[in-house]
Amino acid sequence: MSNLKIGLFGFGVVGQGVYEVIRKSKNAHAEIVKICVSDLKKPRGVEVDPSLLTDRAEDILNNPEINLVVEVINNAEDAFHIVKTSLLNGVPVVSGSKAMLAQHLPELIEIQKQKGVALLYDASSCGSIPVIRNLEEYYDNDLLLEVKGILNGSSNYILSRVFDHHEAYESALRKAQELGFAEKDPSFDIEGYDSLFKLVIITVHALGTYVAPDKIFTYGISTIHDSDILYAREKGVKIKLVAQVVKVSEEHFTMFVMPEFVGPNKYIYSVDDEYNGVVIRGECYDRQFMFGKGAGSLPTASSILSDVMARLHDYRYEYKKQNYLQKPDYTTDITLKIYVRYSETNIRHILKFDRVLEQYMSDESNYIIGEIKLSELIAKRNRLHEKDLFIANIPIFFLNKDN
Repeated sequence: MSNLKIGLFGFGVVGQGVYEVIRKSKNAHAEIVKICVSDLKKPRGVEVDPSLLTDRAEDILNNPEINLVVEVINNAEDAFHIVKTSLLNGVPVVSGSKAMLAQHLPELIEIQKQKGVALLYDASSCGSIPVIRNLEEYYDNDLLLEVKGILNGSSNYILSRVFDHHEAYESALRKAQELGFAEKDPSFDIEGYDSLFKLVIITVHALGTYVAPDKIFTYGISTIHDSDILYAREKGVKIKLVAQVVKVSEEHFTMFVMPEFVGPNKYIYSVDDEYNGVVIRGECYDRQFMFGKGAGSLPTASSILSDVMARLHDYRYEYKKQNYLQKPDYTTDITLKIYVRYSETNIRHILKFDRVLEQYMSDESNYIIGEIKLSELIAKRNRLHEKDLFIANIPIFFLNKDN
């Protein structure tokens, strides 16, 4: 591809970061020729020529000069319209919209194949960590067993302040918002949805299979309590919000997002602040670890720039694993070991445990540690959002290989 003429959708924190890194990159051979924003009068954090700005999407989508669209907006429906229209027009796209991609990736993959046009989105998963391209190119075989890690920098920053700096959860959340790591409404991050959407995308490239977000058990950290933190400290572990996809047999894999008790022998134990950490495990290479910043405008913008540079060399995802004759199927018929803390809620009435391993009761709070089917958690998930409940995973996969 010759010099890139870019139409940029979105000029918030990430969009401005993209504008800055592309402008400063000497070897990108790229120029942003038009920027679509929702409010032309809104003050900007960077100085930009007003003639570049528009509030009309068609000024980019119908511009024959533009040969690459970069999309970094928050509205998933609008993002889907932009990306789909661009691809159907034969214009390649770089996207950072994990919510949109997680909902629409199968359709967008099909359009890419039909039109022979590329959609790149490394920036949608794990900020500055190039996990998608590594799964595509280096781990392009069926030896992969697990991808697991901290995929959300905002929640990790909060938990780091709690465990490493002994701050109260609410204070840590406020600080994350002040620093721009969490939004005014932080639910997307702390309830696990950001990690969920990234996990859906990662799984397509890890195992070649798409699983819709509503099929996956997701539980966040918003109800974490001092008693949970005290329990973790007594056990010598930290609580991290962890997403994972794991092969449980040759024929099946499972995936979920949950807080997890993480011991000091695990790589992600030392992933703190706004950083992400991803562990990739395979049959012949044990564990490999990737680490980098997962929150903030510049880490995401640097990943966008990497995708832009890839398009300069006509790079595209090949989705090789989708063509495998024997791909594993998604299952929720597996047993997990979980910790459930509660006070008023009658958790034994809600959840059917296969086996209760430990139970503690006091005037302030109670907890149960037990074995339970993942399918049971999914079936009862609408009843697990009470303020007095907190659930955490106690890892059981590959324990014999981590010491």
